[in-house]
Amino acid sequence: MADTTRLEKSFAHLVGDANLRSAVQNWLRWLRDERRLSPHTVDAYVRDLSGFLTFMAGHLNGPLTLGGLEALAARDFRAWLARRSSIGLQRTSTARALSVLRGFFVWLERNDHVCNHAIRTVRTPKQPHPVPKPLDEAEAMAVVQDVGILASEPWIAARDIAIMTLLYGCGLRISEALCLTRSQAPFGSVIRVLGKGGKERMVPVLPVVCEAVQTYISSCPYPLDDDGALFRGARGGPLGPRPIQRQMQKLRSILGLPETATPHSMRHSFATHLLSSGGDLRSIQELLGHASLSTTQRYTAVDTGRLLRDYNATHPRAR
Repeated sequence: MADTTRLEKSFAHLVGDANLRSAVQNWLRWLRDERRLSPHTVDAYVRDLSGFLTFMAGHLNGPLTLGGLEALAARDFRAWLARRSSIGLQRTSTARALSVLRGFFVWLERNDHVCNHAIRTVRTPKQPHPVPKPLDEAEAMAVVQDVGILASEPWIAARDIAIMTLLYGCGLRISEALCLTRSQAPFGSVIRVLGKGGKERMVPVLPVVCEAVQTYISSCPYPLDDDGALFRGARGGPLGPRPIQRQMQKLRSILGLPETATPHSMRHSFATHLLSSGGDLRSIQELLGHASLSTTQRYTAVDTGRLLRDYNATHPRAR
């Protein structure tokens, strides 16, 4: 209900229709209770819809109603897109907001509130396809080995090494690693990971990962209940991502790493190094938990770039 209240407050003065307010409330409940989206995702949807309604209230010079939404033409939606572009919002952000908006209008139609097909004619802005920026093998190993020197206490050093080993050794997202409970600690041959959208996947575990996590558990001064967080902060509470991000930032300076070196780049490194060693693209997709193979295929661009650099550096006719 907190999301509904926040959304109501953010544009209550813009909505002149009790039916529209009720529709938005029911849409939010549907996102939360039926689609079971995470609070973070619902919050992003709230911001996107609120931004659209704020713009349209000014664009139409008056409070919004369900009838007003039904009467919107393609030019109105394009005006909103143009406004986002003019204030410098990224295309990826606008594409997500447009996707949220399309979903909202589909929900309105399915629930017999409004029917507006104009939004279907509006094209999504073309998206850049950034290539993942992994570390090379020596850099990734240096991160795993040296992150502990930055810690204020030995058990924190063991914790940070265990986390970096998980990210690089298993290809986990930082959020996935920090969501592990004590009972989910990787001590077998595989680990069950809960990824985006609540999707589970099984990831093989290297002995070095098990050893690093066991070293951390043995040195952690706080009791680790089976259902409690595996990784703890300095005061004993569940560890958040920020301390690990800060350590990585310090390592960039100490090790001379690029600005793109983040905890997530360890996951990129995992995938890229597997691929360059002959790993199968489909298998890597499964290990990473990507819903679409096209997402995993971005790593082939990284590997091709490395291959071309090696070719130009070593081929006799390239000298």
